[in-house]
Amino acid sequence: MGWWHLGRWEVRMGEDGMVALAKGQWGQGVGTSKGTVGMDTHVPKAGNVLRTHVSPSLSVPPVAHMFCCPQGQSTEEGLRQVDTLVAQYHHGCLWWGLPWLPVLRLFHPRTTPWVPSADLGVPSPGEGLLLSNGQRWARHRRLLTPAFHGDVLRNYLGIFNQSTRAKWGAAAAAAGGGPVELEVLQPLSLLTLDTLQKCIFSHESHCQEQPSKYIQAILELSSLVVRRQLQPLLHPWWLYSLSSDGRRFARACATVHAFTADVVQRRRRALACLGHQAWLDGHRGRSMDFIDLLLLTKDENGHTLSDEDIAAEADTFMFEGHDTTASGLAWLFYNLASHPEHQERCRQEVQELLAGRDTADIEWEDLSQLPFTTMCIKESLRLHPPVTAVSRRCTEDIPLRDGRVIPKGVICLMSIYGTHHNPDLWPEPEVFNPLRFSPENSKGRSPSSFIPFSAGPRNCIGQSFAMAEMKVAVALTLSRFVLRRDNARPPPRRKPELILRAQDGLWLLLEPLVGVA
Repeated sequence: MGWWHLGRWEVRMGEDGMVALAKGQWGQGVGTSKGTVGMDTHVPKAGNVLRTHVSPSLSVPPVAHMFCCPQGQSTEEGLRQVDTLVAQYHHGCLWWGLPWLPVLRLFHPRTTPWVPSADLGVPSPGEGLLLSNGQRWARHRRLLTPAFHGDVLRNYLGIFNQSTRAKWGAAAAAAGGGPVELEVLQPLSLLTLDTLQKCIFSHESHCQEQPSKYIQAILELSSLVVRRQLQPLLHPWWLYSLSSDGRRFARACATVHAFTADVVQRRRRALACLGHQAWLDGHRGRSMDFIDLLLLTKDENGHTLSDEDIAAEADTFMFEGHDTTASGLAWLFYNLASHPEHQERCRQEVQELLAGRDTADIEWEDLSQLPFTTMCIKESLRLHPPVTAVSRRCTEDIPLRDGRVIPKGVICLMSIYGTHHNPDLWPEPEVFNPLRFSPENSKGRSPSSFIPFSAGPRNCIGQSFAMAEMKVAVALTLSRFVLRRDNARPPPRRKPELILRAQDGLWLLLEPLVGVA
């Protein structure tokens, strides 16, 4: 065990090569290792500054290799390792991605800096909000925000209901009145893809019932991205493009781009032909989809988004939006199946809401009338966050609350999982307890303690969309089925990739409710 001092932080290196960061005293490190490993060991004249020196040639360090395995290992053991680090160090630790690449891993609001920009080395079908930076990101964020306003989202509730009913109608038919065993993540991914394709493109692919070339390309891209992250030699694009996976990635991207470009160009031509007002008049009485909204949006100078910009944002929404929501729903169903008392309370809440109606659809106004169901969704997102960590590279010096500063250029890995499992923030963090999110228990809690959609200026722009979709899906599911654990199978082993999965799938029993058509 060797250790050094970094400002008021004590840096400890364990036998596994992990470097942990804990508060220490001023002084020179002693131990089995000597040297500063490129870090200051003196008190800066300007004050207490957390200072990490990186070679000028490496001032833009790569982060792709950390995105897929943000916890150190992309396994159940890796997440347990994070639990151990959080319990021991509470606020954060220092990890060496490479001998010259320090990464601050943070899991407490006091040390979590929501930096204004970031570079994430994650391959994606387009340079949308996830990957863009600087003025491009700021402009696109401003232009896209109205597309996620409540007045727009309420028009999507019919699609949420329709897609969910299509999924569980088929499941009920397969059950034949008895329980059916189902691995829930894969069908939920198709459900969310079906929903997104309707909301973004107004396209009915019936992907939940039959194969779709476009949907298969999206699913293949997700799989290929995960495989690439686990193969560091293929991180350079020029080398990846020569591999068989790289060629498959290029073909899948071409399929996705061709579909999106065709939709955007056809809509652009129709808009130019009809004119702005005639186009709006033609949409009266029906909602506009995501592509429509982006075609009409203008910045403060009257400039519109280009076809390429619109296609990139649509592809990003499809690529990043389907599996995160599916993961959140799958783990929510698992947690409700594991706690039948909470599941039954949610069901009663839904049944009371729908009692006496001619329709069993969930409406926009209903979403605020499901308080306990909402608490269960939030607690499941805390316990099993779909994205376990996000990487940020500081584009300016970031002052912490205690006066120290994280210098510009340093990579911070905000551990969403670690924050959500921090016992300083969440007593008994492994317990599923929806009442943590009751109004009385939420008083005084830092908003940065619960960050399933990240936080700060680069938080998830689609979080209200995702929460609305999850409420509709769980409400309609519980109104038709009882969710049960399959006790013949062992507990799932968590597997953090681009999203939080289960190593051998999340298997549940869906038992149709008696007397429900």
